[in-house]
Amino acid sequence: MYRVLEAMILALALSILPMPAFIRWLRRRGIGQYIREDGPQLHMVKEGTPTMGGVLIVLATVASYLLFGVRKEAGVGFALCFTLVCCGLLGFADDLSKLRQARSLGIRGRTKLFWQLVVSVALAYLATSHLGVDTKLYLFRSDNVLCDLGPLYFLLVYLMVVGASNAVNLTDGLDGLAAGSMILVMTAYILISFIQFRNYRFLYHHVNAPLDVAIFCGALMGGCLGFLWWNAPPARIFMGDTGSLALGAALAAVSVFTKTELLLVLLGGLFVLEALSVILQVLFFKLSGKRIFRMSPIHHHFELGGWSEVTVLVRLWIVQGLFVGLGFILFYLNYVGGSA
Repeated sequence: MYRVLEAMILALALSILPMPAFIRWLRRRGIGQYIREDGPQLHMVKEGTPTMGGVLIVLATVASYLLFGVRKEAGVGFALCFTLVCCGLLGFADDLSKLRQARSLGIRGRTKLFWQLVVSVALAYLATSHLGVDTKLYLFRSDNVLCDLGPLYFLLVYLMVVGASNAVNLTDGLDGLAAGSMILVMTAYILISFIQFRNYRFLYHHVNAPLDVAIFCGALMGGCLGFLWWNAPPARIFMGDTGSLALGAALAAVSVFTKTELLLVLLGGLFVLEALSVILQVLFFKLSGKRIFRMSPIHHHFELGGWSEVTVLVRLWIVQGLFVGLGFILFYLNYVGGSA
């Protein structure tokens, strides 16, 4: 557990300390956020706020993991870092496209989906062919097998990577919302991975290198904590797609290696709600010409309803905390039942 704490502290330092200099560097080069014209008008004051803060989250996480990760189990850590970095690079390309075109839209959706497909296939191949991950769906323990997906497991991993990365991207519309929510989810995954590590031989022999996963989650949590210090309202920097796509994909990868693919929907409940609000808004508008929400994602709906940004932020953090708590309780009760 000390390795997890050390990884967290180092990543926190690597993201929080260089951030002011990084913000100044971004400002000098005019690297700022473009705000949606159809969004809440109060957000227009954020136009030009430095973006791409996710760069330091990714670098801090990878550097911290490389220092404290378990060498003999480096394969799992490599796969986690690979997913984080690759989707971070995809987000970086998206942010650069927005800057060059001077608008809030980046690279084409098809292009994103293609590269997310490439990353997810590579992740699924590494996990199932070299890192001991099977294609079965479990109810959290090796004695609770729901089904074996076989080759369809690759499709599941793709849907998880696409869904999680884009859901976090949609959630990243308020200062601190995505980063704070990720911190809550990583807290749960640190505890889950540590329980799996302590009970590997009895209940979780289908999970490979749980301690390494816990160290990675600790590093990612520390990176998000350091970033949140500067991203709290009013934000001095945004994570951009560089951060949101990387964080979402890393979350999906963590669920693959902890074999909690089903639990991810509950632990990332706020991200699911944000994505569903967009999907429902689009579908309902196409079918009826009317809107369910004042604006989607749903955090904008509450803003346009008169809530202040900080009120929306704190209340949605509470919602995410409830999802994380329920998810962890469900996991723990399943663990207790198996160890009894």
